[in-house]
Amino acid sequence: MSKKVKIIVAEDNRNLCQILQDYIQREENLEMVGVAYNGLEAWELIQKHNPDLVIMDLVMPNLDGLEVLERLNSRSSVPRPKTIMLTAFGHETLTHQAMVMGVDYFILKPFDLEILGKRIRTLTQEVEVSNAPLQQSCSSIVSPSGRGLNINMEVTTMMHQLGIPAHVKGYQYIRDAILMVIEDVSLLGAVTKELYPAIAKKYNTAPSRVERGIRHAIELAWERGHMETLKRIFGYSMNIERQKPTNSEFIALLADKLRVMSKVG
Repeated sequence: MSKKVKIIVAEDNRNLCQILQDYIQREENLEMVGVAYNGLEAWELIQKHNPDLVIMDLVMPNLDGLEVLERLNSRSSVPRPKTIMLTAFGHETLTHQAMVMGVDYFILKPFDLEILGKRIRTLTQEVEVSNAPLQQSCSSIVSPSGRGLNINMEVTTMMHQLGIPAHVKGYQYIRDAILMVIEDVSLLGAVTKELYPAIAKKYNTAPSRVERGIRHAIELAWERGHMETLKRIFGYSMNIERQKPTNSEFIALLADKLRVMSKVG
């Protein structure tokens, strides 16, 4: 029988903490050993429990995620836990620093709990029983010889599920943006400077028109799309009835979801 993966969550948004706590407690092979609402509490809990995995926000009171990472790296007496960092747009410099310091995964807010669950299992090999069906389902989606074609199909399917009309210009812009980000995640840190211009060049238009086209397509999804599908994909960490994602958040979340499904990146 596999031992349970011990997890600590550190996040100053208490609502999100509760969502994560409820999710982890429902999973048979995961064990929540502590919840912290700031970096100092997180560090104290890490020292006390020596968890297998820490899920923490990049920006927290008292100690931020980078300072907690620094302290983890300075410890040599115990194994370093795996780390999943929760981050938002606007923190590209901090995100780069965290990568240099050895963070294992980033999850961009808003995120899908399914993605988080799969990333937890990827990082914690102890849960090998749960991994077996996941790998089987992934291999049916993506084959080594036809990865690009299958990813294209998955993007198209997801766009259809979200209710984005294929005839609007933003449909193709979003589709290309997702495929580009799946191949090169660093583009998320340069949406305005690199991603939009690259798409604009392909379609012989202006980057500002690409931005507006994507925004229009997202608005159509919110007006005409299937609310249950929107809730399933976006509803765990944002109120979709009051808040639409930004272009960057929308592209990042869908790219992240598809990357996990296809084991790309």
